[in-house]
Amino acid sequence: MKNASLILSFAYLLTLQSAYADENIVMSTKQIQAQGITTAPLPDKQNGEISGLPAQVVIPGNQLFVISTPLPAMIEQTLVGVGDSVKKGQAIAYLQSPALAEAQRGLLQASVQNQLTRENLARDESLLKDGIISESRYRTTRGLALEAQAALSERRQMLRLSGMSDSQIARLQSGNNLSSLLTVTSPIEGVVLEKTASAGQRLDAAVPIFKIARIKPLALEIQAPLNVTHNINIGDTISIPAYAASGKLTAIGHSLTGTNQTVLLRGVILQGAENLRPGQFVEASINTATNNGSQWVVPNSAISRLAGKPMVFVATQQGFRAQAVQILNEGAQNSVISGSLKGDEQIAVRGVSALKSGMMGIGGDK
Repeated sequence: MKNASLILSFAYLLTLQSAYADENIVMSTKQIQAQGITTAPLPDKQNGEISGLPAQVVIPGNQLFVISTPLPAMIEQTLVGVGDSVKKGQAIAYLQSPALAEAQRGLLQASVQNQLTRENLARDESLLKDGIISESRYRTTRGLALEAQAALSERRQMLRLSGMSDSQIARLQSGNNLSSLLTVTSPIEGVVLEKTASAGQRLDAAVPIFKIARIKPLALEIQAPLNVTHNINIGDTISIPAYAASGKLTAIGHSLTGTNQTVLLRGVILQGAENLRPGQFVEASINTATNNGSQWVVPNSAISRLAGKPMVFVATQQGFRAQAVQILNEGAQNSVISGSLKGDEQIAVRGVSALKSGMMGIGGDK
């Protein structure tokens, strides 16, 4: 019986809300002042713009490089620091690596073995033509020559991965001068974002030393509520008004984030990137190409909900009227709404709870 009574009371409340939803609230100026109700003009409308979206400036993945130690080594000297600009191929650190000298020795041994097998192959080719040796012996010699050539190619590739250029490898083969000094160079023209090692440190192979990136163009990751994404399309213009930056939308996520249930949007900043820094948090706006409806940014205190539906209270000559609206983007202090509004209305921004109670017949005059 108690549950049945609660259900009937809830149903009555919904019926009451529905009955008052379209009615005007008649109030005198004295009553409005007594209830502490304050009005403000509706802000200028924004056509097809979704603003106030939280976003973070990031570096596109294809512009970010991590430079690691190619071999176990000790850092002898670092030549750049965080924030420095570097050129492609510029030396950024010197390492001392006994493993490099070992790899160079392996190259020289493979080079000598390759030369011997080539000479043997040339001799056996001549002997085969004269009928002195059998073809099977010639095939065996040719197989050994191919194996030696493959071993030499492998040693060269190992030294390339260690940071040696083809010209340095050629000089090593001609001069037989082993060296444990390894020069680390920048793979791109960019800026040093991170430096994770210092002179004197001993590091294993594949340990990061620097993080270098091209910082133009920058990218933007935007967190957008699900209810606004149906108006958004790839190619829409994005902007960061506070920093005079703009660009275009490049991707729309297909899943919701687990923490705040928003959709991740990605864009590229084409103008004003010099005013921003990677990792910076900003507020972004999206100008939708297909949404021509009018939108307004209003304080959250102006929005009320009846039966779960948002509305604002518009001032009239008799008092106020409830106007249903749609919330396109709900922020911490302000929200973006749309609805059947002309744009020249005065809306209640304080004392909204009193108006809601009056509309529902709960105290006060209608």
